[in-house]
Amino acid sequence: MDVLLGVLAIVAVSYYIVKGYSATGVLLSIGMLLLLASVLLGKPVLPEAKSTGSAVLNVVEYVKELLLNRGGGLGMLIMVLCGFAAYMSHLGANDMVVKLAAHPLKYINSPYLLMVVAYFLACLMSFAVPSATGLGVLLMATLFPVMVNVGISRGAAAAICVSPAAIILSPTSGDVVLAAETAKMPLTLFAFQLTLPISIISIVTIAIAHYFWQRFLDRREGFVPEQLQAQEIKTKVPKFYAILPFTPIIGVLVFDGVIAPKLHIITVIILCLMLTAAIDFCRSFDAKKMYADSEMVYRGMADAFSSVVMLLVAAGVFAHGLETVGFISSLISSVQSLGSGGIIMMIALALITALAAITTGSGNAPFYAFITMIPKLAQDMGINPAYLTIPMLQASNLGRSLSPVSGVVVAVSGMGKLSPFDVVKRVSVPMIVGFLSVLICTEILVPSLPM
Repeated sequence: MDVLLGVLAIVAVSYYIVKGYSATGVLLSIGMLLLLASVLLGKPVLPEAKSTGSAVLNVVEYVKELLLNRGGGLGMLIMVLCGFAAYMSHLGANDMVVKLAAHPLKYINSPYLLMVVAYFLACLMSFAVPSATGLGVLLMATLFPVMVNVGISRGAAAAICVSPAAIILSPTSGDVVLAAETAKMPLTLFAFQLTLPISIISIVTIAIAHYFWQRFLDRREGFVPEQLQAQEIKTKVPKFYAILPFTPIIGVLVFDGVIAPKLHIITVIILCLMLTAAIDFCRSFDAKKMYADSEMVYRGMADAFSSVVMLLVAAGVFAHGLETVGFISSLISSVQSLGSGGIIMMIALALITALAAITTGSGNAPFYAFITMIPKLAQDMGINPAYLTIPMLQASNLGRSLSPVSGVVVAVSGMGKLSPFDVVKRVSVPMIVGFLSVLICTEILVPSLPM
């Protein structure tokens, strides 16, 4: 019964998200139904110490507990990060990063070499533009025409525009912060020593796969070069503004307790916001404009609460429902019965997350839905939580890039006048290579036993 309920719940979540229903609403609703099913099966939703005295009301009480928890520390951190990103976009600092990064491509005449260099530069741009769809649209307006004009096919160029967000590179992205919290590790250790090396190696392997796969498809399809007009990025800020989106990463490295006093990442971001506001004020000496611009931080935080924090709450309810109904314990028992439980569980979770991302077209929804299971799984199996978390973190984004219904694939295919399925075909081999690279690197670089 517990396995059946769990499978039905996962299928229902995937089905309704594909049909266009709100991921937050679907996860919350089905999660609460799972909790109610647990009540009917006589399984506790809350510990006795936190119980309201009513098994049914405990379901709502658990949602309240998650709202307090996720809306506080972790939720506030994600909101501040999103507020900072919105501020950088509003000021034009992100546009300057893209403008400077795209400039060197004009001097490369070899089509497939330019394609690989463009991919690396696009990955660097993901530091400044955290949204996969936003980055894809920006690359289609800027790098896509440049690549096509030097003899790269539309399909290959579109694949490059889809690919950068498939591997998380930024150590201070919201997903990495959440993963570090789940793994119960300091952000600097989790992000810089474990996740970043795996990301870099995977990006290199994806670039190599792109080179050979795109060239193979171009030759098979009889590609004929064409010419397009590139769109000029217009921004009025000075060139040095390009460093501002990277200040949180620099701050995390500086305020680590060795070079300078150890500060929480929220404190670091607040310092970065103050520095940016002071620099912007010195350009115009207009306090009214500075305060008006800073409003974008608060709006970005509000957007993050509605889109990310509430999704985290809903995913937490769904994961707790899977746990209380008995699905997770059954999953652990099944994996352990196969032997070599750690590596099998790592691969299984990564595959499930990737398939869910492909099906739903969302990277966040499946990752947030399954990541909350990790502490319980890791504790019961005696596994390092980071060993399970890192492949899921990357698999959710790799899977999204393979989904014909994801925002980034739909946007890029539309702007490139291609079928979403053509774009998916173009990225399929590089994404599979990247997925295998993540699994292999995790097995080699991340300890499977608790650190």
